[in-house]
Amino acid sequence: MAAPHTELITLRDMLRWAVTRFRGANLVFGHGSDNAWDEAAYLLLHTLHLPLDTLEPFLDARLLERERLRCVDLIHERVTSRKPAAYLTGEAWLQGQRFLVDERVIVPRSPIAELLTEQLQPWIADPSDVTRVLDLCTGSGCLAILAAMAFDGATVDAVDLSADALAVAQANIALHAMQGRVQALRSDLFAQIPADRRYQLIVCNPPYVNSQSMTALPPEYRHEPALALAGGADGMDLVRRILTQAPNFLDEDGVLVLEIGHEYTHFEAAFPHLDPVWLSTETASDQILLLRRAQLLT
Repeated sequence: MAAPHTELITLRDMLRWAVTRFRGANLVFGHGSDNAWDEAAYLLLHTLHLPLDTLEPFLDARLLERERLRCVDLIHERVTSRKPAAYLTGEAWLQGQRFLVDERVIVPRSPIAELLTEQLQPWIADPSDVTRVLDLCTGSGCLAILAAMAFDGATVDAVDLSADALAVAQANIALHAMQGRVQALRSDLFAQIPADRRYQLIVCNPPYVNSQSMTALPPEYRHEPALALAGGADGMDLVRRILTQAPNFLDEDGVLVLEIGHEYTHFEAAFPHLDPVWLSTETASDQILLLRRAQLLT
């Protein structure tokens, strides 16, 4: 039997073969793409150093043997390792921005990113009033950087407990030349943040996966750091701490935007007295909530 790289001549050939391999291996997606075709196209375009948004003109281009070998090796690694594509390429894209990633952080995918590009309007009436933002559980620093882009008059604190995650965040801060506006800070939630600091906006994508769901995670998700995913029995362990402490760090009219993923039922059970605004995005509903400081004090 001929090796794949000797029979797959064009990019179209390689793409068809990659989709077949992915589907045959029952890969799980959700780290930047949600289907085999998009992920295969991304991996191949990345490997060939082609524009990631321009596939059609190159589909019938013949590949050099060394290019075919590189493509086959990467597709094989995705199938055998079950690592998310972002860990194989060392990058992830969110709202059109490139971020450096590795297995020290979860792959950037928070739908909060979409809300930030819209400057959280109408919930923040005047974006120019936002002078200080906190990104709690920052991971790769992607939301902190997007917040700095959205609110150009603000400084942003990118906070995480993990020193490894903060090293990745620092690399992304440098990549986007945000050293003067985004500060990485190691803290156990609010514990090491200066007590007198106040924010007009706190965004947070905390660990919220409940323990039963953690045991059922597909292999792709098991490559991500458990510290950034596991939220205790009902997923609300860190959420409880955040909601208790956040009012101490919010301005009087400050806003908390919190992601809870698919834990809506557990959130409602844990906080029946709260009446948050549920924010919808193109990819998520009942996964992101907004609370004002006054609501958190009741």
